[in-house]
Amino acid sequence: MILPRRALDFGLALVLAVMLALPMLLIAALIWRQNDGPVFYRSERMRGPATAFTLWKFRTMRPDSHDTGVTGGHKSDRITPLGRLLRRTRLDELPQLWNVLRGDIAFVGPRPPLRRYVEMYPDLYARVLADPPGITGLASLVYAAQEERDLARCRTAAEVEHVYVTRSIPRKAALDLLYRRHRHLGTDLHLMLWTAMRLLPGRIRPRHRGRYARSVGRSFGRIAASVSPVSVVASARSMARSRSSTSSR
Repeated sequence: MILPRRALDFGLALVLAVMLALPMLLIAALIWRQNDGPVFYRSERMRGPATAFTLWKFRTMRPDSHDTGVTGGHKSDRITPLGRLLRRTRLDELPQLWNVLRGDIAFVGPRPPLRRYVEMYPDLYARVLADPPGITGLASLVYAAQEERDLARCRTAAEVEHVYVTRSIPRKAALDLLYRRHRHLGTDLHLMLWTAMRLLPGRIRPRHRGRYARSVGRSFGRIAASVSPVSVVASARSMARSRSSTSSR
């Protein structure tokens, strides 16, 4: 089933790249007019335990040569006004169509992690990245909003790291592994449709989205609501404690 999914990803990415070429050029021009950095943001991400690639996004923050790790409240003052709009509407991720065309990622799958976290938890990410990473996925749809709220409350890089390692990683991994157990072409189409509906402005979303949400719930079961199966959470936290005790010696 890998070939049909890849053909679907490539064909859809090509169509969307053509359809969205003018909006993307407009966004690029607006970022360029800010005169405070490059148009694109490039980040090394992992698509396998030992395979890296460059992920592309529109830049939404003022550059900082010392910037590392995930984004939390400690970086909020660097986000530009245009960047806030792009982040809120997810338009900053449009350049990832190039990553889909290249075969770096698919449309649906776990979000590609930073190398540091893959090296921190190699066994966990060997399971999560057994399938290609994607632009959207079950974890993105179910947990992303809560993750953003949790990280936005952090005021230091150390606090962001703690919250991300102890909360975000195990919960997202649990959902990613749940998706993997139920993964098939119909599931991917289901999640792509769910993503498209989430991106529509509230006034023009389908009125019967509640019925669709119930359908998604039936597809993945009630496990998705809990977001944190004990085995995955315990495993990640145990690895975090083990790493912490080792580094303190």
